[in-house]
Amino acid sequence: MTSIKCVLTYLFFFLCIYSSSGQNIVPGTEAVLLSPDQYTSFRFYQKSDPAGKKTFYYQVAYKNKIVIGESVMELQLDNHLSESAMALPIDKHQRWFENLQVKKISSVTRDTSWKPVYGEKAIIRDHFNALTIETVKDDNPIYLMNIEVRVYDQGVAFHYFFPENEKGTYYRIVSENTEFSLPAGTQAWVAKWAQAAYHKLPLNNWEGEAERPLTLELANGLYAVLTEARMVDYARAKFKLDPVKPNTIVISMFTPADLISPFSTPWRVIMIAESPGKLAENNHLILNLNEPSRIKDLSWIKPGKIMRVMSQTTQDALDNIDFAANRGLQYILFDWKWYGPAFDFKSDASKVAIKDFDLPAIIKYGKEKGVGVWLYVNQQALLMQSDSLFSIYKKWGVAGVKFGFVQSGSHRWTTWIEKTIQQAAVNHIMVNVHDDWRPTGEQRTWPNLMTAEGVRGNEEMPDATSNTVLPFTRYLAGAADYTICYFDKRIKTTHAHQLALAAVNFSPLQTLYWYDKPSFYHNEPELEFWDKVPVTWDETKVLQGFPGKFITTARRSRNDWFLGTITNNEARNLKIKFDFLPEGKTYTASIYFDDPSVKTATKVGVIKKTIDRNTMIDVNLMPSGGQAIWLSEQMK
Repeated sequence: MTSIKCVLTYLFFFLCIYSSSGQNIVPGTEAVLLSPDQYTSFRFYQKSDPAGKKTFYYQVAYKNKIVIGESVMELQLDNHLSESAMALPIDKHQRWFENLQVKKISSVTRDTSWKPVYGEKAIIRDHFNALTIETVKDDNPIYLMNIEVRVYDQGVAFHYFFPENEKGTYYRIVSENTEFSLPAGTQAWVAKWAQAAYHKLPLNNWEGEAERPLTLELANGLYAVLTEARMVDYARAKFKLDPVKPNTIVISMFTPADLISPFSTPWRVIMIAESPGKLAENNHLILNLNEPSRIKDLSWIKPGKIMRVMSQTTQDALDNIDFAANRGLQYILFDWKWYGPAFDFKSDASKVAIKDFDLPAIIKYGKEKGVGVWLYVNQQALLMQSDSLFSIYKKWGVAGVKFGFVQSGSHRWTTWIEKTIQQAAVNHIMVNVHDDWRPTGEQRTWPNLMTAEGVRGNEEMPDATSNTVLPFTRYLAGAADYTICYFDKRIKTTHAHQLALAAVNFSPLQTLYWYDKPSFYHNEPELEFWDKVPVTWDETKVLQGFPGKFITTARRSRNDWFLGTITNNEARNLKIKFDFLPEGKTYTASIYFDDPSVKTATKVGVIKKTIDRNTMIDVNLMPSGGQAIWLSEQMK
């Protein structure tokens, strides 16, 4: 897998950097694992204190630079009720991990590829070196626990796996005390909840917890992300500062988790890169840590662009369908209250509750025009009716459901959301989860989960600076329903900035024209970009950018490329090099840019020029501005 010389080099490096603090390393517990490219190293070991109490530790480095210093790996369990009910010995250890004995350490290499139903690239490689540390309670052999580690070129992931308990004991994980000890001077982009604004903060004096993914700038020039993957039967984790250890972040579970073996905890993920853009390009790591699709027939899962019907009448719906068909949109959405007060358990989401709203006729007309219908359903109705509701919607011909105001975080609501996504899949219903919930890669397993909110989008009308943070933070978790606007006067950016978001922000269900109506459209020529832009991609490159400042993203669909560049609240002059294009090919570049001299309300100019891989253009951005580019290959 890796050369003995390379492993010994990294082991010597770790031993030189870290010294023991009153504890001794337990013989036979040390292991070093390298990434396939041998740049990233993971070191595992167990220490014992003078009283014989043991602790697991790990360290991570990249190209001999410290990413994670000596950090504890630990869960706290309390199984005493189950143990009492089953007349089993009660574990009375102060720390559940303190008497775990390492039985065996093994390693393996895996290298496969898979094709997503939709995504930011056509093929995803899943290449890693893996380590399994098998342990057992030294005074109770029914308790087995494995630590499973994967080291990728893009970062490190580990979780705790509990094999089937021979006595059937149930498990209650009350806290996870896994640490991330970071180099002094590290700064983090912190958001307190899923739709909150981000703030760049040092690792001290935080109030409360930080949402995941948590993007970090290390003083040694590296960038890292802490997040979780495959959080489908557990409680959500956030991150908090250790009250005693400086520069140390600790997992904070929302609630305990009650589990039955065999089970594993979510993956704890540390992404590593030399630039923020590489972090954004490598977010497929989260997908790789989830199981393959469980949906066999994928033909009904169809990505697309969607707009909301602002006035819910039959005529408005038909007008929106016509607009969508003419503008290259695939779906329309009926938002909340179409079936009655959304927060009322007595509202029946299988019946239309508003007048002058012929839903069967609307769905029929949409099918004739190639435009599908999505329905909003609040959590109350989903909770009461999900066992039958999706089968009703399938009969109606509904394409998807937007889950509204879902509760999230606790073990209970995590498993409920995952179950409801699966119920929708059985009935060929696509899903968009809204409000305070973020995916952890489960869209690979259940690809009918098209997108989710959990983002500070245009429902909050954020400023341009906020938008430049999101590609390096929230979007690392996967697709987000930002709800892009265009004509609404409350937007705090230029119109070219909003145009560019369709290429910068990834969502296989991309909401456009949020808060807009078809009557607002007056043949603005720049909206050609939205007409043409796809929502799923064969290739994605972040050409330049930094959180809170600017970004240029280039995405390819078949032979065409779509680029989006946005700046923060400040004006900015950039250059775009097109050296990512193939040799020998030329393209027609349609460039959409802010231009105050244009005689339209949106003030967006359009020019066309021929470019190839040797071209470099200047991009002069207004404050809160942006630029979009569509590259169409010129056929010879």
